[in-house]
Amino acid sequence: MKKKRRSKRSVRLWAACCLTVILCAGIIFYGYRMTRAPQGSETKDAAQEENAAQAGNTSNVEAQVKDNPDAKDEAGDGTATGADDTAGADGQAPADGTSGGDGSGSDAANENSADSTDTAASAGTADGIISSTAGSGADSRAKYTGDISALDNTLQNWGQGVQFDDLNRPQGAVTAQEKYGKYSADFVRTDDADTKRIYLTFDEGYENGYTSQILDVLKEKNCPAVFFVTMPYVKQQPELIRRMIDEGHIVGNHSVTHPSGGLPSQSREQQERELLDLHDYVKENFGYEMSLFRYPAGKFSEQSLALVQSVGYTSVFWSFAYKDWDPDNQPEETAALAKLKERLHPGAIYLLHAVSSTNTHVLGQFIDDARAAGYEFVPYR
Repeated sequence: MKKKRRSKRSVRLWAACCLTVILCAGIIFYGYRMTRAPQGSETKDAAQEENAAQAGNTSNVEAQVKDNPDAKDEAGDGTATGADDTAGADGQAPADGTSGGDGSGSDAANENSADSTDTAASAGTADGIISSTAGSGADSRAKYTGDISALDNTLQNWGQGVQFDDLNRPQGAVTAQEKYGKYSADFVRTDDADTKRIYLTFDEGYENGYTSQILDVLKEKNCPAVFFVTMPYVKQQPELIRRMIDEGHIVGNHSVTHPSGGLPSQSREQQERELLDLHDYVKENFGYEMSLFRYPAGKFSEQSLALVQSVGYTSVFWSFAYKDWDPDNQPEETAALAKLKERLHPGAIYLLHAVSSTNTHVLGQFIDDARAAGYEFVPYR
């Protein structure tokens, strides 16, 4: 009897040991999977914080409004604080629309390499599909082949500022175009200075239920747009990505993880992976080759501009943005529409966030009013 009891205890002990080993193995495997999981999946709150940075300042939009009562904001002259006039780290909008952490910029020559090719036809087919050549190597600007490591890596926080020239273009955007255009970077399309061409772009960090409605309006109005997407968005919204492509819009690269510190905070290899991993994923799963890039949080450096150019991309910034990224604090529709129209200018690059109910509701009227004023929405080239 003692032998039998001892045998039963041995069996129980052996079973308990096996169970412990299995549980430990499961915990180790789960931890491994978590460390290998793709980064950058945005929660709503995280995406809103990043959208604030995309629209022009780093993380102190609200602080800037409170600390600078004289700033031009939603209730002022139609310029959004921290959006139309991007702030630097100290909350002040620099005169030329850019600011480095130490106030210094790079010495890139004042060259403008904006594409001078003719505008692609913007007329669509009978079913509303827009004619567009972008996404298939249409942008033929030369790649950077110099020594990237020799270039300045000072962090710049993009924002176009609040001063405007006689064409109503933000002076900061014009200055930046002259300074950094040689790296296939667009802040405002100065090659369209004698035209009324404008470019409509949307940033997509997460889906808030409005993108399909935006696409409906664009199709109805036969209006082309660029949608800058992250890896999490592409993986979570494949139907919307397919629709963007099928309806003739351009899908742009907004990085894999949307690093909050910006590309310059990463190594060169990491920066390349931010672009190329998403590029390859979209190409493999949608048969589409991206060629336009928008910097996460609008943070860049001369070195990162050259790196993006070296892998065959054009960097697309903006010459208009406003505080539209917070779904819980949306601008009033009449004021928003007025702001969109007040800032019309030749070669304008509009940045709008697709999470915005206001943008969705006023988009059709804005397209109509801009066209009535003689402006033409054209495919990005």
